[in-house]
Amino acid sequence: MTVTEHVRPTAASETAAQVLSAEQRYADELAFLAGYDDGARPPGWALTPRAVVTFIQGSEGEALKLPADRRTGPDGTELPASMTIPAKFVGERSLVERCVVTLAGERGLLLVGEPGTAKSMLSELLAAAVSGTSALTVQGTAGTTEDAFRYGWNYALLLAQGPTPQALVASPVLTAMRTGRVVRIEEVTRCLPEVQDALVSILSDRRMNVPELSGTEGGLIRAVPGFTVIATANLRDRGVSEMSSALKRRFNFETIHPISDVDTETDLVRRQATAAVQRAGAAYTVDDAVLDALVTVFRDLRSGRSGEGWDVERPGTVMSTAEAVQVAASLGLAAAYLPGGDALDLVPGHLLGVVRKDDQNDHARLLGYWDGPVRRRAEDGSAMWRRLWDLRESLR
Repeated sequence: MTVTEHVRPTAASETAAQVLSAEQRYADELAFLAGYDDGARPPGWALTPRAVVTFIQGSEGEALKLPADRRTGPDGTELPASMTIPAKFVGERSLVERCVVTLAGERGLLLVGEPGTAKSMLSELLAAAVSGTSALTVQGTAGTTEDAFRYGWNYALLLAQGPTPQALVASPVLTAMRTGRVVRIEEVTRCLPEVQDALVSILSDRRMNVPELSGTEGGLIRAVPGFTVIATANLRDRGVSEMSSALKRRFNFETIHPISDVDTETDLVRRQATAAVQRAGAAYTVDDAVLDALVTVFRDLRSGRSGEGWDVERPGTVMSTAEAVQVAASLGLAAAYLPGGDALDLVPGHLLGVVRKDDQNDHARLLGYWDGPVRRRAEDGSAMWRRLWDLRESLR
C-alpha cells in the first residue's frame, strides 16, 4: 500500500464529523420535547420556554410520557412513547430560567464568566432549543470587522450588476434577523469597540439599513419576531475591548460561575474525558482516585485555598474545569495507546503544561503548591499524595 492509498478518505470519513452541533447530537430529544410540551411558545420558537429549560437541565431522572396523538414527528418519523432527558449544563436551574426569560422577551443575553465555565456550550444549547439551529455564529476576534455583524458583497455580482439584493452577502446576524432566530456572538469583547457598536442600533431598532440599496425594497431590513442575540465574554478579557455603556444596556448579563461541588465537577470531568477517549476509539481506564486527585489540584489552585483550608497561591492561568477535562482525557489516551506506566505519574507534567500557558511565574506557584498541600497530605499518610510528592522532581 502506498502512502497515497493509506491516507485516501473513505466514504464514511468524508461524511463523519469530529464534533456535531447541539441540534444534531440531541435531535431525538428536541423532537420529543417539541411534541411533549404543546404549551404557548414565543414567536419563532421551536420549543416552549419550559421545554427549553428541561432540555438543558434535564428531567431529573423522570421519564416523560408522550401522548399517543403526538408521537409523529414533524418529518413523519415515529417518536418514542417516553424519554428521560439528561442534564447537559451543570449550573443553577434559576440561571437557565432567567436566560430563557430574557430570550423570550427578545432581549440580548450576555453570558460572562471565567474561561472554561461552559458559556459557549450554554449559548449553543439555548440557540439549538429556541431556534432549532446554533449555526448562526460570529466568532469575535481582534480582526472581526463590522461586516460580520452587518453584511458584505459578492464582488463578482457587484461588478456585474451593481448593488442588488442578490449581490448582498448576509452576515449571521442579518440572517437571524430575517428568519427570526437566535444569533450567537462568541467573545464579543475581543472585537474592537467600533465593531461592537454596530450591535447597538440592531438591538435597539431591530432593523438594519443598507445604504447601497436605499430607495429599494432591500434598503431597510427589519427583524422578524424571534430574533435575538446571545453573546459571551470572558471576565479575564475585561479591558481588552471594553463594551460601551450603550451596548451594555441592551443586554441582560448572566454570570456563569465555576462548579461549586467537588463531586459534581469530578463526575463531569469523568464523563467528558470518557467521551473524548471513546471518540478516539479507545476505552477510558484511568482510576477514579487519579481523577479525584486531579480535580482536587485544579480546585485548590483555582480558588486559592485547599479543601483543608490551607492557603494556596493562585496561578495567573485559569485552572478551569475545561482544562481539567483536557488533562483527564490526555491521561486516558496515554493509558489506552501508550500503556505500561501509571497514569498518576503523568499528572505533574500535564499540570506544568497547563500553568505555563500564560505566566512563566506560575511554574514557581505550582512548585509552591507541591511544597504545601501536596507535601502535607503525603505526611498525613495518603499513598496517592505521597506518590505525587515523590514526583516533585518531574516539575523542574
